[in-house]
Amino acid sequence: MRLLARDTTTGAHRLRLETPSDLWRISRLVRPGDRVGASTTRRDPEAPIDVPGAERTRRRIYLVVRAEQVEFHGFSQHVRITGPILEGPFDIGRHHTLDLAEGDEVTLTKPELSAGDRALLDEGLSGRSDPSILLAAVDWGDSSIVRLRGRAIEPVADVRRTIAGKRFDARQGEKDRNAYLDELLTVIAREAEGASALVLAGPGFLKEDLSRRLAETHPELTRRTRVYPTSEAGRVGVDELLRSGRASEVLRASVAAEEAEAVERLVRALSGGTRAAVGRREVAEAIDAGAVEIVLVAETLLADEEIAAILDRARGGRARLFVVRSSETAGERLVGVGGIGAILRYDWTSPTRATGPTGSPRGAPRSGASGP
Repeated sequence: MRLLARDTTTGAHRLRLETPSDLWRISRLVRPGDRVGASTTRRDPEAPIDVPGAERTRRRIYLVVRAEQVEFHGFSQHVRITGPILEGPFDIGRHHTLDLAEGDEVTLTKPELSAGDRALLDEGLSGRSDPSILLAAVDWGDSSIVRLRGRAIEPVADVRRTIAGKRFDARQGEKDRNAYLDELLTVIAREAEGASALVLAGPGFLKEDLSRRLAETHPELTRRTRVYPTSEAGRVGVDELLRSGRASEVLRASVAAEEAEAVERLVRALSGGTRAAVGRREVAEAIDAGAVEIVLVAETLLADEEIAAILDRARGGRARLFVVRSSETAGERLVGVGGIGAILRYDWTSPTRATGPTGSPRGAPRSGASGP
């Protein structure tokens, strides 16, 4: 994301959306009531009246709408912002949808930025690009290949095949394994061509076999390839590697990996009892005590006024804020402990923990707690 201009008087920010992650960020920055301007197309009302509406010429114009609905389409990498037209050459007051994609420029006017807004904006403007990282979690018969670009985890292929076992002809099993290996090699070599790194993971020796074969057939990939063990293959193996931190050196440019590792740190600290705070009350108390290093908050809570006030206090206390996508595994885990949590600088215990409200995230099941 690039900041092209900023008007401190009106709160207008003109931004260029340069990566898929920027699309996700702008979809979370824009809230109902915000003014959003962008170049778009709309049917020309000055076209002859006898021309059917569907055939009227569309003109490219600049419009400003007041956001009423914001939709992020991760699969197609588009953001749609719908609302009444506030500024434009015609149709003032009528509804229009701005359709934003990579490379587009957008002007967002927010008189005041919340702490959560600033965390998203700072992350986008930090200068980190979104390099493409190909990650394959493989095992015989069940493998998943995904592409990481910043916040985006894009599925590439799930390769599942039945491999003949010992009860069948050994030659058939060997044939099945060779065919499966060749299929994986074809997909990985093709998709890794434009990737800055290739990560092979899995529980068995298939990942090493793939690494050796790739070195023979595509030696240009050798320098970019890293191999790591995981206990599972498939998408479960992908999630395991992201949250484990084992591949942090390779994945350090991926916010998705950082997000998963941060939530894993929170869960591990929570199991220890005194280096984590979860739920609104505990996190607020820990911030007031100056104990917080990182605050993690689910994206779905950014519009919550109580959460916004907590984040403002955290930012004032120089804690780092990290917004976590609710749709991914890391976000689901965070929602399971209340949607907001903090990793602490030192051992600290909430004075109200022993008498905390029934339904506190600490006392609820990790997968389903909603928080106080």
